[in-house]
Amino acid sequence: MTRAVVALGSNLGDRETNLRSAIADIDALDGTRVVAASSMVESHAVKPQGVDETAPDYLNAVVIVDTTISALALLDELNRIEAEHGRVRVERWGDRTLDLDLVTWGDETSSTERLELPHPRAWQRSFVLVPWLQADQDALLPGHGRVDALEASAASADLWHFAAPPLLPGTLPVALRAAL
Repeated sequence: MTRAVVALGSNLGDRETNLRSAIADIDALDGTRVVAASSMVESHAVKPQGVDETAPDYLNAVVIVDTTISALALLDELNRIEAEHGRVRVERWGDRTLDLDLVTWGDETSSTERLELPHPRAWQRSFVLVPWLQADQDALLPGHGRVDALEASAASADLWHFAAPPLLPGTLPVALRAAL
């Protein structure tokens, strides 16, 4: 079993339904089980030229999975799920119904044409790190160390909470459990 982290985002269509449906699809993969989920947060769209406040805002979350499939097989399944949810790849970092990024797969580090692990920009993205810490307060990003020590993990000013029931039924994110 390998523990992997998947970041989810959506800024087109019914964003909440897109994320919830994608999580159910990930959990339904053979050999894969969603074991933790963050709450949902909103953020402005990030484009190659920077933040684009004129684009629809993103709804973001992170899930942690235990899986028996390889990193490339998991990536293929994530790409398939994106396509089934209407993802069309027209422009780099363009608006999308669903974005599923494989952030980590165990502690593996690699760089190929198809997959770079850990995700090359995860360490800079508060919309990945803040939800990740909600799902796992002891999170480690290979090559970067503890997620809570990364500058972007404290950059919650560019995120805002999205009020919704938990993504994983019967659970609350770590940060919310601690507050109760």
